[in-house]
Amino acid sequence: MATLAWPPVPRPETAVTLTFLLGWVFAQVAGATGTADTVAAYNLTWKSTNFKTILEWQPKPINHVYTVQISTKSGDWKNKCFHITDTECDLTDEIVKDVNQTYLARVLSYPAGDVGSAGSAGEPLFVNSPEFTPYLDTNLGQPAIKSFEQVQTKLNVTVQDARTLVRINDTFLSLRDIFGKDLIYTLYYWRASSTGKKCSLSLELWYLWSSSLSSSWLYLYTSAERQEWGGAGRRTLR
Repeated sequence: MATLAWPPVPRPETAVTLTFLLGWVFAQVAGATGTADTVAAYNLTWKSTNFKTILEWQPKPINHVYTVQISTKSGDWKNKCFHITDTECDLTDEIVKDVNQTYLARVLSYPAGDVGSAGSAGEPLFVNSPEFTPYLDTNLGQPAIKSFEQVQTKLNVTVQDARTLVRINDTFLSLRDIFGKDLIYTLYYWRASSTGKKCSLSLELWYLWSSSLSSSWLYLYTSAERQEWGGAGRRTLR
């Protein structure tokens, strides 16, 4: 008759080791779950008009929050927009300090309930933006026509230089102050009964434009742009 073999009873030290191992596995699974809920930002995009500059990104957070940092090429990271659930951050106050500098921003992701938590490498997830040089990369908004006057066949148009948030000695500068002769205006005009547009490009006359007209019924539209003289049209503000 065969003798029944009972399973061996684990020794106390073996049971302790098994318990510790299971606890470590559960801890790793829990940590991995928390990390999975933290999503890295993507599609980082600079939106800038007349130096009003906002960094935008995706996705809208669900279980995490964002912090934005900005730096020059040779500077240190500076925190902006702490622990937010928005997907944009206004960085105007930083970039207007020196519009000739090249800036880099990054978006860091943190778990929503524990902003002190870090990823598996000991650091929060983060993604860098493209480089951004305000003087070269900001879009120029449509300038306003301050006044216009027609005298017989002449039309005198005065264009208003837009103000910016760039300051020197507590004085806000206009686009003309910043770009000087690099800034040009284009005036488009056409008759009410015509579908064809004409334009006058003024390089020397910054504010005043005139042209011979044969009709008093006109539509006017202006645009602003930077001169690109071999890429050397960049000025340094003093």
